[in-house]
Amino acid sequence: MTDIAPALETLVDAWLTVPDVADRIGLDVGKVRRLIQERKLVGVRRGEPRVLSVPERFLVAGRQDAAATGEWAVLPWLQGTLTVLADAGFSDEEAIVWLFTPDETLPGSPIDALRGGHKTEVRRRAQAEL
Repeated sequence: MTDIAPALETLVDAWLTVPDVADRIGLDVGKVRRLIQERKLVGVRRGEPRVLSVPERFLVAGRQDAAATGEWAVLPWLQGTLTVLADAGFSDEEAIVWLFTPDETLPGSPIDALRGGHKTEVRRRAQAEL
């Protein structure tokens, strides 16, 4: 696939570094890195110097993890959707582009639909990519 960095920068309006995510959700940086390893979150290296960054819209207000002390949490439906996209052969970068690309048949983009609670429809569309 061609370089998708320009698409990432165009589609994703706000990024957080791993330490920023840790501050928001109230976990230490190591636990945030584990969330990325477990594909509960995905990020890409961007900027100069290249720093691992996560789209801000992957977080939602409200605590959902008993171990977390912050006022934010990882979007609960993100992990399952990321798994479906990975099964379809999407890289982390491609998954982010897919999630943030506007879709006229959804209310906005797949990430907007997920944030609106439409996980079944988003996952159905992700499975169609298989």
